[in-house]
Formats: sequence, structure tokens, C-alpha cells
Amino acid sequence: MDCCICELIQCLLSLALIAFLLAVVIAHVSAKMVDQTRHEKEKCFLTAEGKTESFPSLLDPHSLELSVVVPSYNEELRLPVMMDEAMEYLEKRQKKNPSFTYEVIVVDDGSKDKTTEVAMGYTRKYGAQKVRVLTLVKNRGKGGAVRMGTLSCRGCLILMADADGATKFADLEKVEASLQSISPKPENMAISCGSRAHLEKESVAQRSIFRTFLMYGFHFLVWFFCVRGIKDTQCGFKLFTREAALKTFSSLHVERWAFDVELLYIAQCFRIPIAEVAINWTEIEGSKLVPFWSWLQMGMDLVFIRLRYLTGAWKLESDRKTQ
Repeated sequence: MDCCICELIQCLLSLALIAFLLAVVIAHVSAKMVDQTRHEKEKCFLTAEGKTESFPSLLDPHSLELSVVVPSYNEELRLPVMMDEAMEYLEKRQKKNPSFTYEVIVVDDGSKDKTTEVAMGYTRKYGAQKVRVLTLVKNRGKGGAVRMGTLSCRGCLILMADADGATKFADLEKVEASLQSISPKPENMAISCGSRAHLEKESVAQRSIFRTFLMYGFHFLVWFFCVRGIKDTQCGFKLFTREAALKTFSSLHVERWAFDVELLYIAQCFRIPIAEVAINWTEIEGSKLVPFWSWLQMGMDLVFIRLRYLTGAWKLESDRKTQ
């Protein structure tokens, strides 16, 4: 009996080794560099008067205090709620402090609805110096949309904010304070992540039981394969210094849902300090995540992220060409 058990264990270990080697080969062979080239239509934005102007580059010196990047895919219904709240907050803040300058870049990720038209309404209302719309020719995924928007920013600080309005925009003050608390900031690089992980009592999160189960399973895989010390990598409310954004987004490969994990993995590889602060969050109907299948894809991405960096299929590159 003992011999049979030993043989079974050896067989299972052999199968596990074969599966691991197969995964390594697949990860390495299927790895590819993300296409950072822009279509000609993605290099420009429209002003309120309908004139065409070129987007700046993240490689340029900053000219504003804050840039807000809003990735949007088929968000004509939810975007106005988020934008109304964000613009009200930003306008009030500017009135209190006229030296505070900002921009909001709405990135239409190849939407099939009127997302661009809705976003352009805010350009006409507030002007193209404050609201710019970047319409991608094809759908790249949330990570691709955030990256393209970030590469077009003028801000000293860059905030990633979801279009669904699940996060209270006024919590910007929390992530700002968290970012400022980081010391030292090597080469002025730092990242502050909003979190739904109940780090503080004032953090409020409402989500379904099924999504909670999937979330905790995903967090375990994140911890096991990629990122340690960050309890909620997926909250779409993250603040970067300009230098940290350039360092991380220049090496980003993943363009779909797991891009946050790779972004933070890259940051930790470069030893960029990361803070995490609890924010208010409410689950909003209309999520683009497809239960099970989206989480399965993210789980596969986590494994491949780790394996591709380990095998050298992907390399960390700093300040490579971004336009």
C-alpha cells in the first residue's frame, strides 16, 4: 500500500512539473510587446470650437498640478454622473485656490455608443484646457486606455479614476495626503492607491457575495505571484507622481483587467514607494467585468506576468519611447 501511495505522489509531482514547464513555454512563446504607436486620429483632441490640437507627451515637463485620466468604454449613461461630481469638486477647489490647475482626460476606449459625444459636452462647457477627449480607434482594454491617457497628461500628479463613479471624487484628498506622507520619494517617485479593503472604519464598500468570493481568491493569487503588501490592487483610484507614471507605464504590457497588478509589480521592482489608503466605494450597476470569465482571464494574466518576467520574455524598460 505504501508503495502505491509513493508512486501516486511521484506521478502527481511529475504531472505538476510537466504542467509548470508547459505553462512557462506557453507564457514565453505567447509574450509580446504592447503596441504603443498611435493612430493619427489618437494624436489630437478637439477644442470646444471644433479645432484640432495635438496632445502633449508625458515626456514633456509638467504644466498643470493635476491630471485626471478617466478610461471609458460604452459609458454614455454612467459617465455624466461621475463627471458632474468630479468637475464640481475640481471647480470648487480651483475657486478656493486659483493656483490649482487641472485637466480631465476622458479616454473613449473604442466605444460603440455616444461616450465621445457625451464627454465632448464637458469640453464645450469647461473648455479644452480643462476637459480633453481622447478617442481610441480600437478597443485596447482598460489598461490600454489608462496608459494612452496617461501618456497624454500635463499634470505634476496623475490620478486614475473610473468612469462609473463608484468612488467619491472628494477622496482625492485622502490619496493626496497619503502620497505626501511617503518619505523619502526617490527621484520624486511615489504612488498612492485608494483601497476598498476596510483599512479604516470610514471605508465603506458594498459588493455582492459572489464578487467578494472572487475578489478574495484573486487577491491571494496577486499576493502569491506578483504583489506583496497591497491589499486592494484593483481599485480604480490611484495617484501617481509624474515621474512614477513615466517609469511604470513605460514598461507596462498588460492592457486588460490585470494591468493594475503589473503596474504595481513594476513599481515594486523599481522600488517605488507605494501607499494604500481606504476610500469610500459603492458598487455601481453596469460593470464591464463578466463574472467568472473576466476573473479567469485575470488569473491567467497573473501567472503569465510572473513567468514572462522570470523568463526574460518581458523586461523592465525605463523611459522608452512613448509616442
